Amino acid sequence: MRYHLRISGAHWNSLRAHLFPGDGLESVALLLCGLHRGEDVTALCVRQILPIPDHACSIRRPDLLQWPTRLGLPLFETAMREDCAVVKIHSHPGGFAEYSRQDDQSDAELFGALSGWTNGYVPHGSAVVLPGGKIFGRVVGPAGDFLALDRVAVAGGDVDFFDQDREITTSEADLRNVQAFGPGTVRILKSLRIGVAGCSGTGSWVVEMLARLGVGGLVLVDPDVIQAKNLNRIINSTRADADAQRPKVEVLKRAVEAMGYSTTVRAVRSDLRHQPVIDCLAGCDVLFGCLDSADGRELLNRIATFYCLPYFDVGVRLDADKKGGIDYVGGGCHYLQPGESSLLSRGVISVDAINADSLFRSDPVEYEKQRRVGYLRNVQVDSPAVSSVNGLYASLAVNDFLARVHPFRYESNDDVDAVLFNLSGGYAESRSFPAVCPFLNRRVGLGDRSPLLDLAWPST
Repeated sequence: MRYHLRISGAHWNSLRAHLFPGDGLESVALLLCGLHRGEDVTALCVRQILPIPDHACSIRRPDLLQWPTRLGLPLFETAMREDCAVVKIHSHPGGFAEYSRQDDQSDAELFGALSGWTNGYVPHGSAVVLPGGKIFGRVVGPAGDFLALDRVAVAGGDVDFFDQDREITTSEADLRNVQAFGPGTVRILKSLRIGVAGCSGTGSWVVEMLARLGVGGLVLVDPDVIQAKNLNRIINSTRADADAQRPKVEVLKRAVEAMGYSTTVRAVRSDLRHQPVIDCLAGCDVLFGCLDSADGRELLNRIATFYCLPYFDVGVRLDADKKGGIDYVGGGCHYLQPGESSLLSRGVISVDAINADSLFRSDPVEYEKQRRVGYLRNVQVDSPAVSSVNGLYASLAVNDFLARVHPFRYESNDDVDAVLFNLSGGYAESRSFPAVCPFLNRRVGLGDRSPLLDLAWPST
């Protein structure tokens, strides 16, 4: 089992401001974390920060800190009641990159006491932040011993991964990627597991590019099979695939494996709305959404919020007049940070569109009836799509992801929430959406709680 700590950008900014007030002395905070208990990853997802006031500490030195644990009682009670983990996080302003003996002693006392507060095993932990921003940490294992956090991930404007030191080798096939991004970034890419929901026109391009960048693993989710109408835009698909009605995820898996590269692929032929599928995506490090449906995009936005994941949403719009003319071609990539603006608050999708797509999925007969009588407007089941357009916008999304893992933009990533390209007008732009989503902001880091994602699920 690997243990990850995940932090949203907003929480990370707040933490750093508190932990490094500028006086060169240690500071401390407590984190309340929702949990994702996956097959091979247990993720601690930060949902709340409780800063311990510096003035309340009995001792504050550059190398020593003592604070009254009674200040954490409300947070401990919430953790017990809601099956959450508690993480103590403090600074080492001198840059000492290890746990001190005092850290070992205080952690043992705190987590020994916390173990009596919770029912069953809960992976409480601690973390240390260094002046340069590096984070390392540990959790209390099932046997009561300390286990290193394999990864601390920050989903902010920049997407940062702080990993326990481990050997990840590169090969000759990685040479050009290393020349472009350096061995450090390539090793990060090779350690990531990325979920791609939607494996059709844009999704197939995203999968192709991520695999050739050498990402460690891909989780591909799509319920559909290859059809003849898909062959113009799903790369690596063939007429034989359409004749055999092979699942899209299996066709893309075959293509990635045929590269002979290092990427492993898990193909999930399913709709998103199933708990095992959500568990698979929650165990990823990054999510890409390549979906047409508003309800699917909103669900991915929820998954990313509940599990503190960075989410890249690819959207394409091609308006044809059905007479051989094209009125508009545009699209782009929206980057969604947990706790910031959402697709809904940005106006990318609407409640009406979510409801219409959900009705189409659950009751297509009623959907068609309402569409005919005018209750549902501006909806299309099949939209025009071509490979060249899909490839362009998929590339925008993958390069936005790279710009956040390995910053190379002139603009700060904090100021870029979406990268849009109007192909008809011949111009590109980046946009910022500073207002947070009032609905999803309250759900950051909630993790595996019931009901799942705070949704009403069908009984069958």
